[in-house]
Amino acid sequence: MKLTRFEHLECWQEARRLTQLVYRTTNDGVFKKDLRLSGQIQAAAASCMANIAEGFIRRSDREFIQFLFIAMSSAAEVQSHLYIALDQNYVDEKQFEEIYEQANKTAMIISGLIKYLRNKSTKPTKLTKQTKQTRSTR
Repeated sequence: MKLTRFEHLECWQEARRLTQLVYRTTNDGVFKKDLRLSGQIQAAAASCMANIAEGFIRRSDREFIQFLFIAMSSAAEVQSHLYIALDQNYVDEKQFEEIYEQANKTAMIISGLIKYLRNKSTKPTKLTKQTKQTRSTR
């Protein structure tokens, strides 16, 4: 089955879950009062989703891989911002772990897709009859 929409990608679906968790957490309690940090972590989560979608639309594995690396970096950015939120008592350990693990899961799936796309593009092509004959006469 050929994927025709970015919404069908598992990594995009997981990035969406990550974004939902981040927004739910940052729009609650004292976290929402820290506009700078809440905005940065929201932007990082949204960037993860957006870069997967944007890369998919490019229709080039090379460009898609480039955008997937950016998406994976955004997931790591979410994790880093989470430490600040934890240190400032904006999130408790349970919230921290839930979002951190979702970011990790998202990044791992993205990493798997990158590996798949790299392997797909380096597979040897089928030899044509003419190429086979040329090689056998050497």
